[in-house]
Amino acid sequence: MHGIRILEALSATGLRSIRFALEIEGLKEVVANDLSAQAVEAIKRNVAHNEANDIVKTNHGDASYLMYSSKFGYECIDLDPYGSPSRFLDSAVQAVKDGGLLLITCTDMAVLAGNSPETCYIKYGSISLRTPACHEMALRIALQCVASHASRYGRYIVPILSVSVDFYIRLIVKVFTSPAICKQMTSKLSNIYLCVGCKSFFFHPLGLMSKRDGKPPKYSLAHAPINTVCEHCGRHFQVGGPIWSAGLHDKDFIKKILTHLNNNSEKYNTQRRIEGILSLLLEELETPLYCTLDSLCSKVHCVTIPLRIFRSALLNGGYDVSESHAAPNSVKTNAPFTFIWDIIREWVKTHPVGKKRLEKDDVARSLLDKTPGSVDLSIHPESATQAGEVLRFQCNPLPHWGPGYKATSNILEVKEEKRKQQEKKKMNTT
Repeated sequence: MHGIRILEALSATGLRSIRFALEIEGLKEVVANDLSAQAVEAIKRNVAHNEANDIVKTNHGDASYLMYSSKFGYECIDLDPYGSPSRFLDSAVQAVKDGGLLLITCTDMAVLAGNSPETCYIKYGSISLRTPACHEMALRIALQCVASHASRYGRYIVPILSVSVDFYIRLIVKVFTSPAICKQMTSKLSNIYLCVGCKSFFFHPLGLMSKRDGKPPKYSLAHAPINTVCEHCGRHFQVGGPIWSAGLHDKDFIKKILTHLNNNSEKYNTQRRIEGILSLLLEELETPLYCTLDSLCSKVHCVTIPLRIFRSALLNGGYDVSESHAAPNSVKTNAPFTFIWDIIREWVKTHPVGKKRLEKDDVARSLLDKTPGSVDLSIHPESATQAGEVLRFQCNPLPHWGPGYKATSNILEVKEEKRKQQEKKKMNTT
């Protein structure tokens, strides 16, 4: 019997496996696995209730062991753990078939976004930095982690879709086998140098690759960066990474999804939200990371420059520009930070900063003391965004929206123990 085999390695209630079975054509089998016996029983009841027994099969066991014992066994593997998926990646990259899909969710955003660089290195093999572009950096840290696990077995990844949404990130990558192409990975990874003062950044690739006609690519090591202090404000750099510095999405794939949505609008209650995110991904530049206008302007204590004026200045200067799906009021551009700060200096000419603020801030003085280059702030005809046409950024649907507590097998006992401890504290205080 032909068809696709899907593994939901950490299934919990099995609802996603059931949706796979009921909504995707051509499936041979969906394996819904969980380590908790109670969860497996709940999966069986849910599967029976939705009449999906012919496709969804349950399994009670350790997810890593199941994947290790099923080498190249699945066309698609879905990993959606509580927190970091890193401990499941080694087995997942081996269990997926050549050309198959890995669907990975990370909910430990505090770690990925720079709150604990040491923990991030332990879990993902990368140093995270606190930057306004932390949500995209989280995507790129997670991608390099997946790529690193895959390359150990002569396999490489191709990102299909990488999104930061709500309180988590979601990656969809294809996995292929080719030890020769694995050598290209150093040219797709970079360290990031972030100024502690003005938050300017630049990237330094781990390796270089040059293509040659009719010959295999030539690989070489990158040279050490020259600047030891920031040329814009004179402060030192923090070093983070390595991060994935290649593309995050397959835009042909995104176009196919949008076409499917337009042809089947009655099927999806969240169509506007899907279209909004995908339209942003489609126009997003492949340039790593982004700037936020409020963060740039806060460094010199000026009124925030309007998004359209900032975009116009970049376009008038001959540079590309787009928004990022990861943050509102964000700008992705291939312009150097020298030109970006020139735009801010030109803006400050008509929106001056108070002298008292500059006297107390060495970074702001260093940025504004320089003479700006040629900058044109007039409105560019292509500077407008699609705002109003699509639902681009969503609000949280409910108060306190976000991940709940981690599931435990003895949740009732834990709650009872906490209750007793609280009672003891009250008695001791009285």
